[in-house]
Amino acid sequence: ISGVDAPLTQSFFTYLSLALVYGSILLYRRRKLLIPLYWYALLGFVDVQGNYLVNKAYQYSSITSVTILDCWTVAWVIILTWVFLGTRYTLWQFVGAGLCLLGLCLVLLSDAGIGGGGGSRPLLGDMLVIGGTIFFALSNVGEEICVKKKDRVEVVAMIGIFGLLVSVIEISILERKNLESIKWSAEIILAFCGYALSTFAFYTLAPFVLKLSGATMFNLSILTSDMWAVVIRIFIYEQEVDWLYYVCFAIVSIGLVIYSRGEKQPVPGNAEDANDNSEEAALIENASGNA
Repeated sequence: ISGVDAPLTQSFFTYLSLALVYGSILLYRRRKLLIPLYWYALLGFVDVQGNYLVNKAYQYSSITSVTILDCWTVAWVIILTWVFLGTRYTLWQFVGAGLCLLGLCLVLLSDAGIGGGGGSRPLLGDMLVIGGTIFFALSNVGEEICVKKKDRVEVVAMIGIFGLLVSVIEISILERKNLESIKWSAEIILAFCGYALSTFAFYTLAPFVLKLSGATMFNLSILTSDMWAVVIRIFIYEQEVDWLYYVCFAIVSIGLVIYSRGEKQPVPGNAEDANDNSEEAALIENASGNA
C-alpha cells in the first residue's frame, strides 16, 4: 500500500499468529523441547532478517523482479546443504539449478535498464532481495534439519515465538516513527491481515514440503509463484512486463524440470543415513544437557 513503510510490522503479525496457534499447542503438550533454545533463537533471527530485506525491496523494485530474484535462495541452499548436510547433487541437478540462476540474471539485466525494469530504484531493490535470500537459505536449511529430526509443531511454534521477539526489538529501533506516521484505514488493516493469513499458511505447509523433498526442491518449487506475479502485475497493477521476464520464466521452468528429473532417490542404510543418525543423537544429547 502506498505510503506505508513497515516491512517488519508485516512479519510481526505473521509471527504473532504462529506463536499464538502453535505455541498454544506446544503448551498443551507440556513436554520438554527437543532442540536447544539457542538453535531456535538463531533460526528466528535469520528468518526475520530475510523477511525484512525482501519486504523492504518492494519499495524500490517491481513485484516481478522481487519474486523472481527471491529464488536466488536456491543457490545458497545448494551450497549450505552441500557443506553442512553432506547432500550430493547429480550433474543434471547442477545444470537445472544453473539454468534457474541464469534466468534470474536476466532480471538483473532488465532492471539495470537494458529492458526497462520497474520500480524507483530497481538495482537497490534487487540487492536487498539477494541479501534477503541468504537469510532465507539459512532459515530453510535450519528448518529442514529440525523438521526431519524432530517435531514440526515445535519448530513452527518456536520460529513464531523467537521471530516475534526479534521483530518487536527491531520495530522499536527501526520502524517506530514510521508506524506513528501511518494513517490507519480499513484498507491498510485488511492488507496486513491478508499478508498475515497467507504467510501463516505458508509457514504451516512449508515443514511438510521440507521434510519430504528438502530445502533445495522446496525453493525450486516456489518458482511457480513467478507466473502469478506476472499475472498480478499485468491485470491488477496494469503495468507492462518487459519481454526479458518471459524469457527468464521460460529458462527457469526448463531448469526446474531438469533438476526434478535429475534427482536421485536416497539409498537406505548408506553412510549419509548413519551420519544423520549420529547427528540426531548429538542433538538429543545437547538438548538434554541444556534442559
